[in-house]
Amino acid sequence: RLGGVGFAELQREALERHARGYGPRAGPALPIGGLYQWRRQGEQHRWNPQTVALLQAAVQGADWEAFRKFSAAADDEIRGGATLRGFLELVPAKEPVPLDEVEPLESIVKRFVTGAMSFGSISAEAHETLAIAMNRLGGRSNSGEGGEESRRYEPDANGDLRRSAIKQVASARFGVSAEYLVNADELQIKIAQGAKPGEGGQLPGHKVDERIARVRCSTPGVTLISPPPHHDIYSIEDLSQLIYDLQAVNPRSRISVKLVSEVGVGTVAAGVTKAGAGCVVIAGYEGGTGASPVSSIQHAGLPWELGVAETHQTLVENGMRGRVRVQTDGGMRTGRDVVVAALLGAEEYGMATASLVAMGCVMLRKCHLNTCSVGIATQDPELRERFAGTPEGVVHFFLFVAREVREILARLGARSLDEIIGRRDLLHRRQEVGHWKARRLDLSPMLVMPRAPADAPRHCIEVQKKDVSDHLDRVLLQRARATLEGGAPSLIVVPVKNAHRAVGAMLSGEIARLRGAGGLPDDSIRVRLQGSAGQSFGAFLAAGVTLELEGDANDYVGKGLSGGRVIVRPPGGARFPPEENVIIGNTVLYGATGGEMYASGLAGERFAVRNSGASAVVEGVGDHGCEYMTGGVVVVLGPTGRNFGAGMSGGMAFVLDRERRFRDRCNTDMVELESLVDESDIWLVYGLVENHLRHTASPVARRVLDHWTHLVPQFVKVMPTDYKRVLQARRAAQRPPTTVPARPRLRAVEG
Repeated sequence: RLGGVGFAELQREALERHARGYGPRAGPALPIGGLYQWRRQGEQHRWNPQTVALLQAAVQGADWEAFRKFSAAADDEIRGGATLRGFLELVPAKEPVPLDEVEPLESIVKRFVTGAMSFGSISAEAHETLAIAMNRLGGRSNSGEGGEESRRYEPDANGDLRRSAIKQVASARFGVSAEYLVNADELQIKIAQGAKPGEGGQLPGHKVDERIARVRCSTPGVTLISPPPHHDIYSIEDLSQLIYDLQAVNPRSRISVKLVSEVGVGTVAAGVTKAGAGCVVIAGYEGGTGASPVSSIQHAGLPWELGVAETHQTLVENGMRGRVRVQTDGGMRTGRDVVVAALLGAEEYGMATASLVAMGCVMLRKCHLNTCSVGIATQDPELRERFAGTPEGVVHFFLFVAREVREILARLGARSLDEIIGRRDLLHRRQEVGHWKARRLDLSPMLVMPRAPADAPRHCIEVQKKDVSDHLDRVLLQRARATLEGGAPSLIVVPVKNAHRAVGAMLSGEIARLRGAGGLPDDSIRVRLQGSAGQSFGAFLAAGVTLELEGDANDYVGKGLSGGRVIVRPPGGARFPPEENVIIGNTVLYGATGGEMYASGLAGERFAVRNSGASAVVEGVGDHGCEYMTGGVVVVLGPTGRNFGAGMSGGMAFVLDRERRFRDRCNTDMVELESLVDESDIWLVYGLVENHLRHTASPVARRVLDHWTHLVPQFVKVMPTDYKRVLQARRAAQRPPTTVPARPRLRAVEG
């Protein structure tokens, strides 16, 4: 992405490669390589035995001089051409400021965050140690895209808090419930990640134990697929809606969006800012938990230096920089890294791998194998016992980085980081560059100053938030206040229109804040609505709340359903057949973790995508039904579109296949199709259809129950193969062993 290489350089490189194989100095063996794993004679790695040992010695002994040695070694490596920032020099001030006039450590460390590493990718001990350390500092740890155990929301006896301040909402939606969302200072929407942009992640089944499965609302032993980001966000409008939903469920939180450093990221960041995000995260191509594919690590993404420079320039030139903060991460580990990021335009800084090294990581790069010998990237109980990391070590690391930042700021003549945000005039190209090919590298795109008025903001003045002041739930909260305080159940009747979005989300957030994941007793708050509901009707709906809609609803009905009940039926007196008309939109029950939904009519595309716990009955669905589903039960009393069950790894679906065409419309890569013969399955489906009739008065449900005996053979059970395998193994383990009865002993009898 940076010019400078010409035909002369290409020729020299080709000839040198040829000489290594066929020239007079060619040896019997090929070069060792070491692109991924560190090798003594291989490719240069910035995390190597020397730097790992130096950092760990510094943080374990709280030794500032040892950290200076680590920092010097790290900065020497980047000057050797390992990073773009290694080609840049800082311009010192003619008159440095006294160190005691620079902003204190306590202020600087609040800008630091740890990377988004989920509980599952790393152990509980490592995950909680990071959270404790960052909460002590006033910085922020990141939950990653997995869930978080409720016990971490309460402080320890000594005052430490294990709660991650940043909760991530990714395309996976693992354990994203109302309780998870309200226990956050920041909600981060993950569109992409630097180490593998455009690809989804994956937690291997052998790392999914009972504890991980419970938190992630999945099944032990079943691989957890995090689908590519385009399965979540399709447009800036969809992103804006998700920002609104999250702001509604947790109005106190800041909403951030994680992007990847690629060409054009500045334009995307401008769109994200217009959509209402308060922070934009630019992830560089370095880092990752060691589980990224080699093809991604070597051939995808860009350095964060390019992404931050482009993002800052675009936001300043379009007058948006003052309302959004810019954060970056990817291989950062020293005070110099932080200052260069600030000069290019970032004001918050993420250090993930470095924080793991501070806890004891030795960079074995086998995180995905569950064999981490220091107990960090593993769920193996024996290996986890070896974990020796401490919050103090992580605290020391970040304090050392902040101390280094203060010293550099003083040399630059600045009293705070805010003074140098976007000050590219304090950077210039190093004159001495070691690598022959790097001498012609064109760094001007990184160093160009934004074209904007002199008084245009160069850093964030005030973080913007979505306006949820006119949310319909404010009426619901007012009318249900007595119930929330322990009083009698509430019945609320209100009209609804398509301008009312995320109905139920704000109410559910308040319930989760007061009552936790358990919510309220069933039907404590019943809301009857008439009209056409807007986007995200019933989003993150908490247990104890029933939304009963006469009319229709837009996309994202029941998004993140968290134990509540959503009922949608046609208006009374409607003359059209419900089973022939669409009553709810696309992407219904996205990431639902529990609850029920009944819709008397057809649904759009991607029904129950990422559903991990909700039960639903619908009378027909569009394409991609039950996509990436990990739990719950879905009953479809009508036709389906194509690609049903794609990526489905858990839960069950039952489809009434009257036309005998479902097999051709189902994606059988990960599921098997069975007949409805098991008695427990028959009663399960019958009960759900019965509930559907009771809640919606559906003519279809009535006909199905009236002709139940004849229709049972027409149901098709969709069963994920991995889920079936795990259930069979569980039943086999619970079955008592078959033993041969011992022969009775004979006794001598007198007479």
